[in-house]
Amino acid sequence: MAIEFAPRSVPLKRRLQMVAVLQWVYSFLALAQTCIILFFALLFTRFWIISVLYGIWWFTDWDTPSRGGRRSHYMQSHAVWRYLRDYFPIKLVKTADLDPRQNYVIGFHPHGVLVAGGFTNFCTNATGFPELFPGITPYLLMLPLWFRAPFFRDYIMSGGLIPSDKESASYLLKDKKGGKAVVIAVGGAPESLDARPGAFTLLLKNRKGFIRLAIQHGASLVPVFSFGENELFDQVDNPKGSFLRKMQEKLQKMMGVALPLFHARGVFQYSFGLIPYRRPIHTIVGKPIKVTENATPSDEEVDKLHKLYMEKLSELFEDHKTQFNIPADKHLSFV
Repeated sequence: MAIEFAPRSVPLKRRLQMVAVLQWVYSFLALAQTCIILFFALLFTRFWIISVLYGIWWFTDWDTPSRGGRRSHYMQSHAVWRYLRDYFPIKLVKTADLDPRQNYVIGFHPHGVLVAGGFTNFCTNATGFPELFPGITPYLLMLPLWFRAPFFRDYIMSGGLIPSDKESASYLLKDKKGGKAVVIAVGGAPESLDARPGAFTLLLKNRKGFIRLAIQHGASLVPVFSFGENELFDQVDNPKGSFLRKMQEKLQKMMGVALPLFHARGVFQYSFGLIPYRRPIHTIVGKPIKVTENATPSDEEVDKLHKLYMEKLSELFEDHKTQFNIPADKHLSFV
């Protein structure tokens, strides 16, 4: 197969966009592992004191991720995220106001491969979340595993990421002053195994934990659909029941993270690599669904709200899909 190389005369702005997306992909795929290696490698150098001091700090700071984290306005507003936004580009679309006196559980769909829309919209200020939703602070949930990586944990906390466990989410939603929005990529790692162009299948049918969480804290539910999220990468065919899919699912259960075999373009050529395609993402934030607080909701109550949530998410998709050239006969499918 012939390799299609990028032209040499690429504007500086586009080169900076490539650098921004390259560091983002590296951060997502390998920065945690790099930080772990660095932490232990320093112990065998004359800079061993750095790891020792950090280890002491880490011990005293262990619970911070589950207590709202430690976000940094400087990091969230850094110019690198504006270049990341413009690479695709990514746009955040508001359909209704969010009352800052309320707390929210935001369901983000679909997960995609690297959650590009989720990260850029809710962990950075590049797409204007603070201006669109004044008084609301979003916290994107991430696998607790990554908060056990030295140095890396501090980096992801600076973007407002917190562990995806009930304790961490509940800590924020208990705040009666309001203004907290817990953002959950509901399909999680397993959904990424089906993330490919043209896919509209969501892992949601039996995912009800976020619904129960919203009821227990009286937090309004907000459906979000990110058009273009599945268009960024191709993926090796892995239909249900295939050997590859069985191996991926087994590894996902063992490790807690999915391993989709994805590919797109490279840095200097368009034929292969792990850099996402330059395809637009439009993240549509739907209208909040009012939730009545109940510390011990019944299964029937959870099921009823879950059904309503799926209906509102489907409506959100149907109301906007034609703007993004999605055929009228394409609909969301819940599994």
